[in-house]
Amino acid sequence: GARFQLLHSALLVATPAICGGGKRRIPHVSGAFFTIGIALFSGSCYAVGVTEDRNYGKAAPIGGLALMAGWLSLALVKR
Repeated sequence: GARFQLLHSALLVATPAICGGGKRRIPHVSGAFFTIGIALFSGSCYAVGVTEDRNYGKAAPIGGLALMAGWLSLALVKR
């Protein structure tokens, strides 16, 4: 969880520069996907580690899908 959070947090900061900034909508969409993905994926990993309750891990796949959607949105904007 920690490596994914570090990588995607750095990417979240760089997203406007990667997308060309300005008033385009795609940096907001990509940023939203990355924020949701970081919160759900890494947050659920941390919650499982702290509480030792594996029920919190059920949010990780949704967070993973959000991270993949963020990467996909960046790939589509760079085309």
